[in-house]
Amino acid sequence: MALALVSIPTAALAAAAPRVMSSRKRPSPPLAHACNLLAPSVSSPAFAYGLGLFATKPIKKGDFIIKYWGRRIPNKLADELDNRYLFELNSRWTIDGATRRNIARYINHSCRPNAETDIVKGEILITAMKNIAPGDEITYDYGKDHFNGFIKPKGCQCDKCREKRRSARNGAATSAKRRKR
Repeated sequence: MALALVSIPTAALAAAAPRVMSSRKRPSPPLAHACNLLAPSVSSPAFAYGLGLFATKPIKKGDFIIKYWGRRIPNKLADELDNRYLFELNSRWTIDGATRRNIARYINHSCRPNAETDIVKGEILITAMKNIAPGDEITYDYGKDHFNGFIKPKGCQCDKCREKRRSARNGAATSAKRRKR
């Protein structure tokens, strides 16, 4: 199984370093590939809409990439929070993935994703839907509710949608030039 190497801010990487049990006897967070993560640059194409997570080694279709984790809260409480890192498990529970130690929170939305989420025994696992080459951004579809509530009002920034808007602008400019002739 190829490990996914992804981009993370250095401060988050330091916070995500494997830990020994704290004095409160709380286990450290599950960091599947934390030792294989690197920091993104501000100049990355994803920076316009989020930091993003990028593969630094090939990831094969079906391979586990990372676990999305955080505190488990009731949906009633989640509805009151102003937080974009909420992941609904079922009709009763939501995962609050806002902690920077949750490296999976850096994965951006795409209308044509290369990864998918699976909920297995109350855990959110992110796996590759297709082969991912080094340097490719890891993305998944956030779902209709999140898309309509947060992304659609500002315009989707995934590669597919940006390309579609670019093509529409180029087509409109071409037809405007034809009309002028």
